[in-house]
Amino acid sequence: MTITVAGEKKEYKDGLTLPELIEAENVETPEYVTVSINDEFILTENKASTVLKEGDSVEFLYFMGGGC
Repeated sequence: MTITVAGEKKEYKDGLTLPELIEAENVETPEYVTVSINDEFILTENKASTVLKEGDSVEFLYFMGGGC
């Protein structure tokens, strides 16, 4: 199946789960990444059970804190 990851179309096996994608994409600090699929945020408690579908668009977002 074809999905878009961070703006790039990629081929993955059917039935790919979100944790498998996170591992395949070598996401840094996966426990802290926020994921959106088709512009909808995935709750942390739903990450393990989320299965990707043909045409999905996935973004990995990292929120950073800081100050002056």
